[in-house]
Amino acid sequence: MASSAAGSGNTTPDEPSTILDVRQVHAGYGPIPVLRDVDLTVKAGEIVALMGANGAGKTTLLRTVAGILKPSRGAVYLNGEKMTRPLYKRSRLGLAYVPEERGVFRNLTTLENLRLGRGSLEAALDLMPELLPLLPRRAGLLSGGEQQMLSLARAIAAQPKVLLCDELSLGLAPVIVDRLMEKLSRAAELGVGVLLVEQQARTALAVADRAYILNRGGIVLHDRCTELMSRFGEIEQHYLSRVGTG
Repeated sequence: MASSAAGSGNTTPDEPSTILDVRQVHAGYGPIPVLRDVDLTVKAGEIVALMGANGAGKTTLLRTVAGILKPSRGAVYLNGEKMTRPLYKRSRLGLAYVPEERGVFRNLTTLENLRLGRGSLEAALDLMPELLPLLPRRAGLLSGGEQQMLSLARAIAAQPKVLLCDELSLGLAPVIVDRLMEKLSRAAELGVGVLLVEQQARTALAVADRAYILNRGGIVLHDRCTELMSRFGEIEQHYLSRVGTG
């Protein structure tokens, strides 16, 4: 778990600065609303988990923060600047996004994928040395875990200010999941703010500093992860067990 101050409010000289600020965001797909009045913050060096049942709006929120979706109301701020730019321009301002589908170029080699990132090849391989023997191999031939390592290494090597991760553990073995979470913690120690959507709620609470729980498009609970873990049975029963879409 990253060692950073958590919670909202004004930043003191000893407190990390807020790098991502989501304010009263409403968003959805065309006329179909998904999110309503969502407020969320991420500070430098902090891992924040975003949890909820399938269909709660977690991926929709990440896509809105990334600039793939435009909020119908409210705003997203990166380093205090209101974001109205698309994803590729937000990436130049320090936002990195690892989507659920892993975001690798399947017909390119591992090496070519890493070179397409904004960070150096050396930094990516230092973070994930497991990729070294895979450099000549096409990304489409990598295992799911290897593809996720590639996506995460490329994103963190770019030294983003904030990193959005959607379902890193999906379909992966526990040993790979542990490795990925270790890398997120390392990124946070370097000052990166992380917003993590994670299907394995206990894994998310173990690695994160704070967590928000979404239910039907709205934030219903927000606290430090140590507090939420002590209420995990209640939270799981009420907010993490419904099945939906999106």
